[in-house]
Amino acid sequence: MQRLKGKTCVVTGAARGIGRAIAACFHEEGGHVVVTDLDEAAGIAAAAEIGCRFEKLDVREEDDWFRLAKSVPVADVVVNNAGITGFEEGATAHDPEHATLLDWWAVHRTNLDGTFLGCRYAIGAMKGQGKGSIINISSRSGLVGIPLAAAYASSKAAVRNHSKTVALYCALQGWQIRCNSIHPAAILTPIWESMLGTGPDREAKMRALVADTPLKRFGMPDEVAAIAVLLASDEATYVTGSEFNIDGGLLAGSAATPG
Repeated sequence: MQRLKGKTCVVTGAARGIGRAIAACFHEEGGHVVVTDLDEAAGIAAAAEIGCRFEKLDVREEDDWFRLAKSVPVADVVVNNAGITGFEEGATAHDPEHATLLDWWAVHRTNLDGTFLGCRYAIGAMKGQGKGSIINISSRSGLVGIPLAAAYASSKAAVRNHSKTVALYCALQGWQIRCNSIHPAAILTPIWESMLGTGPDREAKMRALVADTPLKRFGMPDEVAAIAVLLASDEATYVTGSEFNIDGGLLAGSAATPG
């Protein structure tokens, strides 16, 4: 059974990684998927491979969201996935003492402002039918402190809280528009792939990176997408304002054997 049959689904940052996996799974489940990304070439390629539509979108720009609202005026599912760590631009210091204000702003503009604008778009695209599902991709870093990635952790924590605010606001309006957040950790995306490389020590690097994770492995983008499918489907119509950790048990506590 196709769980998203007939639903229009917008996914941001869907050219690669978790966003692409979500878009592909939504398509397989019968959704009419709109892949959006700032990287036009990669987005067009991803949409062609999946078999869906592409719209260029810079989540930081309000005008881009207005343009999307005209192009896709009605949506059943919106996934606010687009995000950055801040290290992509070459910044080396992201701790609370040395991070620059410009670097701090850059991360929040994409991760938090982009999610705010995406939620606002989603409400407008869903309220006419009075129902829908907004899924915001936060992070494990939005639940705990990250000393060397202060801006990223702050932005993802704000995404978590804003998701709950949106959920409550929509409920107060009498709409069945749900909003939930997903919190992945150690998911094997292109960011991690580039760090691991292809050398003979790749497996050792992987084991070291997930040594503190009870399941002792990386999660895969499809495992995040599976939760997104559930939240997007009519199986989760009583789920709103909730958060879902996909972290291999990392936040559950210690798996050490008592001495």
